[in-house]
Amino acid sequence: MTIGNAPTLLPADHPARRLAADEVHARPQDALESPLRATFLAIAIDPADRGRERDHLGALCARFGAAAPGPEDIHFSVGLEGIRLKWERHGEFSGYTFTAPGLGTMPFAEPATSFVPGNWLSAIPGHTIVAVHARLVRAYGAEPDPQAIADAFDGNVLVGSLVGDGKGAVFTDFRIRADGHVRFVVEDLGFTSRQAGRMLQRLFDIEAYRVMALLALPLARQLAPRSVEIERSLVSLTQVIADNTGSDEALLAELTKLAAEVESARNASQMRFAASRAYHDLVRTRIAELRERRIPGIQTIDEFMTRRMAPAMATCTSVAQRLHDLSERIAQACGLLSTRVEIARERQNQALLASMERRAGLQLRLQQTVEWLSVAAVTYYGASLVGYVAKALKAAGAPVNPDMAVGISIPVLGVLVALALHFARMRLRTRGHDDGG
Repeated sequence: MTIGNAPTLLPADHPARRLAADEVHARPQDALESPLRATFLAIAIDPADRGRERDHLGALCARFGAAAPGPEDIHFSVGLEGIRLKWERHGEFSGYTFTAPGLGTMPFAEPATSFVPGNWLSAIPGHTIVAVHARLVRAYGAEPDPQAIADAFDGNVLVGSLVGDGKGAVFTDFRIRADGHVRFVVEDLGFTSRQAGRMLQRLFDIEAYRVMALLALPLARQLAPRSVEIERSLVSLTQVIADNTGSDEALLAELTKLAAEVESARNASQMRFAASRAYHDLVRTRIAELRERRIPGIQTIDEFMTRRMAPAMATCTSVAQRLHDLSERIAQACGLLSTRVEIARERQNQALLASMERRAGLQLRLQQTVEWLSVAAVTYYGASLVGYVAKALKAAGAPVNPDMAVGISIPVLGVLVALALHFARMRLRTRGHDDGG
């Protein structure tokens, strides 16, 4: 194995070694200098539209004469005329970050996306999940003053804090404006260029992951009333089972219907709820990375998320847990009822077998009676034949007494017929044992 032109004495690489090693370098942070404007878009996209998304991005690069992303790229950064574009592909969405130097003439009036053709932005494949305008303002040596920037947020209640161990300050209200964007103001109190890039990226991640986590809330609210109804139905059915007042088959059919409905709801929501928990964990991680300090008089981002987001996440967790518990309880009720139905069927089968055994005994006795009647009938016809033969011999001059011959033949024929029936029955029994093992 060689690395470049230098030979190594190592075994061959694991197929996933390079991918795993490069993953920690997959999202390099841009070095940003204040003042600047930034716009972040998180676009939910269907996997089938990934190719169209790449083509659309390539068309923008071609328009500015820049290199387009490669077919295998999931992270891409390029400088266009007056702005820089960074594109990242995530599991359920793609992130577009546009940065432009300077702040413009009025706060948020000239965002970084104003350098991009408007028809290109509106034609991005997918649906907008998050749109953020951010301003990185140089404020070296100044104390953060929330009142000084309140106008940029239309007088709404601000959320903010010192971040980066006091190297910067962040202000927002987490509200979507008429232009569809949330606003952030970041004051640079002494960031390095890399710190500034990391801080903006963390703020964008918090907003994107916050919204992605809360996408499960409408689904939870939709499922919650129905889960309560199913729980009430289950309680009623369980009481009927305990009282033994209903048809077991009908109860089992109702429980099966409830089980199918619960499993359908779980299958439809499980992936969304699991993703919501994962996004929420990412939000908590990114907030911790801000290293916030309180600014007197306003909530920190951590406090805001804890008070506003935690109840929504608790609702999602509660609905998911309720569906899980309902599934287990219905399974237990079905198992109990199935056992009772099986016991009842076993009793019916035992009664049926006993009845069949009695019928078989009666048939055997009837058959034995018919057999003896058959012996008598065959003996009678055999004796009649002997009588006819004896009469014919007497008529031919033989010294034969027909009545004596008939009388003597009757016991002999009876014994012979009985023996024949006995041997035939024994042969049938032997053949039955051979066939049945």
